[in-house]
Amino acid sequence: MMRLFFALLLLLPAGNNSWEKISVATSASLRGLSIVDENVIWASGTDGTILRTTDAGKNWSVIKVPGAEDQDFRGIHAFDQNTAVIVSAGKAEEGKARIYRTTDAGQNWKIVDQEKAEGIFFDAIAFWDRNHGIVLSDPVGGKFALFTSDDAGSSWKQVPSGGIPPALANEGAFAASNSCITVEGSRNAWFVTGGAKLARVFHSSDRGRTWTVADTPLHPANSSSGLFSIAFRDARHGVAVGGDYAHPEKSDLPNVLTTDDGGKTWRLSDPTEPPGVYFSSVAYPSVKSLGELATVGIEGQFFKPANGSWARQNSGNLNTIAFTRSGQGFAIGAKGLVLRQNQR
Repeated sequence: MMRLFFALLLLLPAGNNSWEKISVATSASLRGLSIVDENVIWASGTDGTILRTTDAGKNWSVIKVPGAEDQDFRGIHAFDQNTAVIVSAGKAEEGKARIYRTTDAGQNWKIVDQEKAEGIFFDAIAFWDRNHGIVLSDPVGGKFALFTSDDAGSSWKQVPSGGIPPALANEGAFAASNSCITVEGSRNAWFVTGGAKLARVFHSSDRGRTWTVADTPLHPANSSSGLFSIAFRDARHGVAVGGDYAHPEKSDLPNVLTTDDGGKTWRLSDPTEPPGVYFSSVAYPSVKSLGELATVGIEGQFFKPANGSWARQNSGNLNTIAFTRSGQGFAIGAKGLVLRQNQR
């Protein structure tokens, strides 16, 4: 009980960019977070739960998707205040690999795709633009399964496996924060892996039709470790984070990797304190200072200023972090935890 109490205490971060806990009427575990603009933000989680705000996070509506009470919506992408696509994480053979879509602010939802093949497990969703999107699944038949849409998520088709490199033994993606896959520009996509002897980064430059793969310096110690999240600020500069979620407080694994050649090669970033602390999500906080990084995980939220060292900004069991274009941050986590960063 005391640990939970202290986990909810917020600490003032460097630069006086304080965060506040927002009261939301849900106890769902939240992992999907989609920022449309400065005012419209959607989130998603367990028990068929969707959150939506249209006033920059001051107030949130809690929506329950009818008939989806057993679905864990770990992925979401919203286009505006009315239209969103959500992805459930779970075994397809148990009826839990579904994609839903709404066009009326969550009043009604339509199942636009339901996979049934054994092994399908949706990990994340992303969109390049209003029409073109991609969903990542764990491997089936020795290759990652990917699905794309060309009609704003109204329908989905599986990508032919011929252009996808084989997966390693025990390799998979982590549905921890809807950020194990990311897109950039009009055609680039990357996703990160773990669980195998080597954590890798897959890259596509043709909207997911064909892929290459790059090794990284992270060698997972077990099935609970690897790379969990990836972000790119442009076509060349990116960051990937991870660790071991079974040992979130500390590990011997590198937990932050960066690239400046579009993901062809990856190098270790500055060490964190504690070393190897587990991160489930990473984001670039500001378009003005491209050296800044923000991450979250079970141990809280960490921040790295440009040319500075990592520091913990606040505590709490957090899963996902994202920022508006103006630099206002939002983070979500366990038991309905929602944090909002004060404007810079």
